Amino acid sequence: MDVPYRSIPDMLRQRVADSPDRPALAFPTPEEEIAWLTWAEVDQRVTALAAGLAGLGVAPGDRVAILCGTRVEWILADFAVMCAGGITTAVYPTTEPDEAVFIVRDSGARVVIAENAAQAAKVEQAHPSNVVLIDGDSEGDTLADVEARGEDALAADPGLIDRIIERIAPEDIATIIYTSGTTGRPKGVELTHRGWCWTGVAQGEPGLLSATDLHYLWLPLSHSFGKALLCGLTHVGLPTYVDGRVDKLIDKLSQVRPTLMAAPPRIYEKIYNAVVSTATAGGGNKAKIFDWAVRVGKRAVALEQDGRPVPASLALQRKVADRLVFGKLRTRLGGRMRIMCSGAAPLSQEIALFFAAAGLALMEGYGLSETSASNFVNRPGRLRIGTVGQRLGDLECRIDADGEVLLRGAPVMRGYHNLPDETAAVFTEDGFFRTGDIGELDADGYLRITDRKKDLIKTSGGKYVAPSHIEGLFKSICPYTSQVVVVGQARNYCTLLVTLDPDTIAKWAAGGPLEGRPYADIAASTQARELVEGYVAELTAGSTAGRR
Repeated sequence: MDVPYRSIPDMLRQRVADSPDRPALAFPTPEEEIAWLTWAEVDQRVTALAAGLAGLGVAPGDRVAILCGTRVEWILADFAVMCAGGITTAVYPTTEPDEAVFIVRDSGARVVIAENAAQAAKVEQAHPSNVVLIDGDSEGDTLADVEARGEDALAADPGLIDRIIERIAPEDIATIIYTSGTTGRPKGVELTHRGWCWTGVAQGEPGLLSATDLHYLWLPLSHSFGKALLCGLTHVGLPTYVDGRVDKLIDKLSQVRPTLMAAPPRIYEKIYNAVVSTATAGGGNKAKIFDWAVRVGKRAVALEQDGRPVPASLALQRKVADRLVFGKLRTRLGGRMRIMCSGAAPLSQEIALFFAAAGLALMEGYGLSETSASNFVNRPGRLRIGTVGQRLGDLECRIDADGEVLLRGAPVMRGYHNLPDETAAVFTEDGFFRTGDIGELDADGYLRITDRKKDLIKTSGGKYVAPSHIEGLFKSICPYTSQVVVVGQARNYCTLLVTLDPDTIAKWAAGGPLEGRPYADIAASTQARELVEGYVAELTAGSTAGRR
């Protein structure tokens, strides 16, 4: 695959040269209006910030940590770090202080860009050379201060950043993203400019990202999925609204009216739960019409997935269902959605079927932090529910003898930071990365992920169980679910641990004896237990037809 960039800064500069006056990044104003930056304005601010960081002593190869939620300043700071020749160390804003300190120390970050004083306080014990705040006052520097000093530096030396960018090589590290530390200390994944540029170009294939789309970006930019989208939008020149406030997502969708959005399954589960619980609350004709519309839509989708024509009578029913039910859902999501992508975790097939029935096909994809996030994805018009689609670009994939998915190509990490033994352990002798996922490739190149290699549990009766499949199925059955975990290792039966979604369970409680009670009281009530037990019985019976 032809990748015409040496580095992410090179990709940014080429984008600016091609479309300087086109809209690039949008963000909410304090008045909740939408403000835009053109690509030329992005470049101007990024270059000034890069010069300011150089003035703080950031040299090529130095690490700079960003500890901040998703907002336009995160993107500007990330571009600036790389344009200064530095390496961005991404830190989740929800990271606990001890882990944040570990990440800053382990990466060797000399500068930390923090969203506010509370985030900065998390890394005090790491003793970075400089802490730069995006919001609030600081005894040290603010991002605005750094940008202003950078403007002064560029006035004296206009070619300062140009010279640095010219020396950045494709194999240089661009980003260190730390994996989850749930089973020990997190590992820093070293990802190169070459890999990220490949990822951006791969997303620009026909039918995926397009400069004529409008993208809503709320994903954590500290996650590889968010970073991959950042590379894709830069390559294609995709106008993007940036707003990480999840609580504002539904309201903002109707204001922004995007054509593209990517999210983990949990967001689609919440939309699904809200739609189902609202439509079926109280029963009556409204619930009956909703149930009928879902059945009609799913029958039509099932035929399409099998490559069979939809009979005229069913097509007519589908139009009626769309007018009565599904059109309203699409309007709630802005009314223009062309692609909704799901990644970062397995998507329930039942939920995928529901959205496909609603004319909102979810393009499930697949990738890991170690492989720059974007590796496989379903395409518009080529959706195959239950799979994560076909490979992007010239990525190589094979299935090992034990079913493990192996990947090789440009987007694969250089290695784990300062962990040579762990790095060696995850590569085969011929350079394939061991994903740890169990999967299958069909004759058309569609990949189906069946489970995590380490997540398979074995009951005391000797039966292997894939917990993620059961967990996803239960979420699709019970619209009140927040999280669910299967427990069964070394037992002779499996148990579900279920937490309830506060919003949907509160709606369920409305009008009854539990109305207005605290979430803990509702969740612990006999009524809620009986409700969940009904869905568990439905799961155990292997049928999802009874409750919708």
